[in-house]
Amino acid sequence: MIRILKASFAAIALVGMLSSASAQQYPNRPITLVVPLPPGGTNDIMARIVGEHISKALGQQVVVENRAAGGSGTVATRQVARATPDGYTILLSYTTTFATGPSMYKNAGYDVRKDFAPIGLIAVSPSLVVANKDFPVKTIPELLAHIRKTNEPFQYGAPGIGSVNHLAAELFARAAKIKLQAIPYKGSNPLVTDLIAGHIKMGFNPIPVSRGALEGGLIHALAVTSAKRSGVLPNVATLAEQGLPGFDVSLHYGLSAPAGTPSTIVDRLNKALNAALADEAVTKRIRHEGAEPSPGTPQQYAADIDAEETRWSAVVRDLGIVGK
Repeated sequence: MIRILKASFAAIALVGMLSSASAQQYPNRPITLVVPLPPGGTNDIMARIVGEHISKALGQQVVVENRAAGGSGTVATRQVARATPDGYTILLSYTTTFATGPSMYKNAGYDVRKDFAPIGLIAVSPSLVVANKDFPVKTIPELLAHIRKTNEPFQYGAPGIGSVNHLAAELFARAAKIKLQAIPYKGSNPLVTDLIAGHIKMGFNPIPVSRGALEGGLIHALAVTSAKRSGVLPNVATLAEQGLPGFDVSLHYGLSAPAGTPSTIVDRLNKALNAALADEAVTKRIRHEGAEPSPGTPQQYAADIDAEETRWSAVVRDLGIVGK
């Protein structure tokens, strides 16, 4: 019995030593950064901006891998939650997959507080209320007057049911006491394409993906959803300024690893992320996309995840939104 116990303790010690050595040598091969949505969207943009500089800081390539597996990103998020916690598979985590998805999809298959090790927040960005260039409204009061003239629910586009853009639209409808009908898209880019073509008149979409069409005069912005105006679109008024006091909705983007990832590895990734966010070229690119860099600690990001999930899960339940 004593021999068995000694052997067990020796095995445990050996595993611990190997784990510690592995963490000290990290990284010694490429790191996969999973984006749980198709390429070209805001999540993809954020991942590639910071991934490039994290590669330089760590001396290993960070490979951005888009996994459009469905469920508004929850399927790929679940895959990362179940990945080996060795720091070689990390996730672009954001509001839809961490704050709304787990409440909206009964089979999401992960708990954001238990199944992930937060690395750090990247940035926070408002959504935009955008319209086709030929749609004859330029402000939110004009939009509301137009909608109230119709007897049927007014159709709008949003990148996915349960996305923060979708929920922002539903909160907008409640606050303004109007009826809206969501036209869900599989990503932000297809929404912009249909908006330009005039297939839909209005939508809620992130700034980064809408920016090109805005600058090209193909669509126009009616409002930002945050409490303050966007630094990159200072002439676009907030919803709060246009008759909806207290309205404040933003998207949060960060990096996370599977739970159980050694703290030394998490700390190293956090240090590399914050170094990227301190780089003037990176902050300039992030702000150009309409977001605000938000460096911090893993603990601060964990608190942010907790607060956002608490807020948005209540909204999902209150609105009775169920993912399909």
